[in-house]
Amino acid sequence: MKKGDDKIISHLRSNARISLTKLSRETGIPVSTIFERIKMHEKEIIVKHTALLDFFKMGYSTRANITIKIDKKRRDDAAKYLRTHQNVNNVYKITNGYDFLIEGVFKNLLDLENFNEDLEDRFKVKNKQVYFVIQDIKREGFMAEPNLI
Repeated sequence: MKKGDDKIISHLRSNARISLTKLSRETGIPVSTIFERIKMHEKEIIVKHTALLDFFKMGYSTRANITIKIDKKRRDDAAKYLRTHQNVNNVYKITNGYDFLIEGVFKNLLDLENFNEDLEDRFKVKNKQVYFVIQDIKREGFMAEPNLI
């Protein structure tokens, strides 16, 4: 990354809808340079522009992080299933005795329970841990504080 790119990225992490003019004022980088750098990074570093949602206000009152260990032969099928499941917000391949860490968002406990039972039936889950998310303390905060860069 070129000098100043970290400032641009930090401002975008904080507010992806910031105008280029305002971003230029706050960083001291010309608008044309910012535009060029963002376009370049959209091909390399910026994976997608998105919105952070308040799931609770949308009627999804149950969130859980779930770790699972499954049979080695079923991992690819499980990964495909998890990538496409509507209640899976994020899924990671992990270590330390588990295969996947799943962040799930559900309307209620029954939906979570149905999801867990479906996972167990489809993929013969060997081990599972469920951690309920009570409150967000920090979300998407890495490089999102321009004053700290």
